[in-house]
Amino acid sequence: MRVVVADDTMLLREGVALLLGEAGFEVVGQAADADELVTSVQTHTPDVAIVDLRMPPTHTDEGLRAALAIRAQHPGTGVLVLSQHADVGLAMKLLDGGAEGVGYMLKDRVADLDDFADAIRRVAAGGSALDPTIVSQLLSKRRATGPLDEITAREREVLELMAEGRSNQGIAERLEISDRGVQKHVTNIFDKLGLPAGTDDHRRVLAVLTFLRA
Repeated sequence: MRVVVADDTMLLREGVALLLGEAGFEVVGQAADADELVTSVQTHTPDVAIVDLRMPPTHTDEGLRAALAIRAQHPGTGVLVLSQHADVGLAMKLLDGGAEGVGYMLKDRVADLDDFADAIRRVAAGGSALDPTIVSQLLSKRRATGPLDEITAREREVLELMAEGRSNQGIAERLEISDRGVQKHVTNIFDKLGLPAGTDDHRRVLAVLTFLRA
């Protein structure tokens, strides 16, 4: 799997590239700013671009704007944004165009290489990977009424883990329930949210978007 890494801090950029190489990824390009990132993606057409949220010159939202440009110009390239702090507003801007092939993680999660690599693979496959901190903040800001009103407490837990990008097996392990039990909850969630019939992967994305927008 081919990736491009963008971060203005050379030590962190090289460190992430080294870790990814050890995990079996091919780092085909590195960038120190947003312009270099966009050029690198155009040149190498990677499976995933790993993007620092704040890059030169202003260190505000250059990384986010570059990520949005990549999504628009290279829909086959997944985007995983790394941030020092959880920013729900910027995360929602990233997700405005859909949750397919998008991730938002805190930088301290990179130390858990297995989890980091799993997030990259999910994004490359067209799924989503949201940091649990972001999901928790979104839950705390949920409107008093909305499309999630019919969801039970357990179904809400399942939906929260779906938003993080967990598979049914991963959800089952986290909640210590059977795979069949997870599938039952997922089916109930689809039904209660009125999601149209289709592939489960597509409906998972729609369910996550409903959750985030609620």
